[in-house]
Amino acid sequence: MQLLKDRILKDGRAVNEDILRVDTFINHQVDPYLMRECAKDFAEHFKESGVTKIATIESSGIAPALLTAVEMELPLVFFKKQPSKVLNDDLYQTMVTSFTKGTNYELTLSRKVIDSSDHVLIIDDFLANGEAATGAIRLVRMAHATVAGLGVLIEKSFQPGRSKLTEAGIETYSLARIASMSEGKINFLED
Repeated sequence: MQLLKDRILKDGRAVNEDILRVDTFINHQVDPYLMRECAKDFAEHFKESGVTKIATIESSGIAPALLTAVEMELPLVFFKKQPSKVLNDDLYQTMVTSFTKGTNYELTLSRKVIDSSDHVLIIDDFLANGEAATGAIRLVRMAHATVAGLGVLIEKSFQPGRSKLTEAGIETYSLARIASMSEGKINFLED
């Protein structure tokens, strides 16, 4: 998606070969107009996929996921990073390793919001090593639901996330695919 690529080049900042800062339009501050256009693209791409629910991992995936849910007129489900003190016995849970933070966390899903009749589209901000995405997929499968695909704003194509998901049979649709980065430089894969 050229609009997102242009914004990454204008306001994103490659800190090094692994870290891309997009905090002025995706993470700490959200550009709702850009997110609306991204959501329209996701909705168009997955419109024939039989999606029944949109899901995302809190927190940076919320804006594009919510707007995709609005575009597709579907409910939005959150995978929580913090275990609930109230619903501990009513959750699906799995451990995920965060590349960005270098820590493990427990990803949780309420048993009440996804079931075997659901075909879930997962939306997230980044795809790098694929740990968060595979954790979200595990939760969907624990609920005996199916995965319609994964929609990602920014994919670091030089990291193994896409190949993990492809091997698992998950359709991955990324709006901006980065081939390489270095301090101050971002190179996209050609479409």
